Amino acid sequence: MTLPRKSLVSLSETPYYHCASRCVRRAFLCGVDHYTGQSFEHRRSWLEKKLLDTASIFAIKLCSYAVMSNHYHVVLHVRQDLASDWSNKEVVTRWHQLFNGTLFSQRYLAGEPLLDVEREALNKDIVVWRERLTDISWFMRIVNEFIARKANAEDKCTGSFWESRFKSQALLDERALLSCMAYVDLNPVRAKMAATPEVSEHTAVRKRIHLLQTSQAEPRYLESFVGTKQDSIGIPFKLKEYIELVDWTGRVIRQDKRGAISEELPPILGRLNLPIDSWQILTTQFERQFRNWVGSEHIVKQACSNQGYKRVPSARHQRHLLPT
Repeated sequence: MTLPRKSLVSLSETPYYHCASRCVRRAFLCGVDHYTGQSFEHRRSWLEKKLLDTASIFAIKLCSYAVMSNHYHVVLHVRQDLASDWSNKEVVTRWHQLFNGTLFSQRYLAGEPLLDVEREALNKDIVVWRERLTDISWFMRIVNEFIARKANAEDKCTGSFWESRFKSQALLDERALLSCMAYVDLNPVRAKMAATPEVSEHTAVRKRIHLLQTSQAEPRYLESFVGTKQDSIGIPFKLKEYIELVDWTGRVIRQDKRGAISEELPPILGRLNLPIDSWQILTTQFERQFRNWVGSEHIVKQACSNQGYKRVPSARHQRHLLPT
């Protein structure tokens, strides 16, 4: 049974979510249409740029993403702490990067004085906009609507470009987050669109590797890897360890291309108690194995209980793949 979006996104349970959108019918997001021979590869750049631009405006950061031929994946970290620290002016400025706002907000940014009743109306709008800038549904709506309009204009057609709504999975613990990020970053490798992570175009892992190689600071749209620092908000792993893990996993997936694979587990898997057989399933079948809530069985049970569910979805998979 399809669940309402508000019941799937609960920031009190987790700020991390895996989202995916797929094109309807045979609509091509990018790649080459084998029926007509037409290439839509340029649309991958459209989508990647829109993801990065939107994330730089929202209080939502990208942990990983991958743009495929007829769908895309993204792992999002909702940062309510950032939105709470924004001044009213910054909220209005950010919202105006997406929409025109209201007459009052336009006058406010222009430095024009507002009457008390006008300022009160604007303050109410700012409360709504601040909340929307941490809303995954608004984030995905803005990205998908932009791409749909642009693709339909190029195809000279109208109608739905995406399926009715995007898929969303809540990542409830570190193991769920780590495996989902690797699953997303390795999508092009698994689909044989790229031989290794560092050459898989339009992915977060390729961008991170490039930034690491050139000693550049991570841009504000990418979430930072903070390791085990208790007082820092971000991805709870070290970037170097994550890249090594993704590279190792990519060679496991493409072992026909890279020769024998060592059975020795990367340190990060050992720390999180993720056996090699479970890890291989997680990084190749993540969406197939889980539905809406992903994490250790006891964490999923608690989240479902908090949301009023009587039945724990995919309990067998949680128990086998993410053992307590």
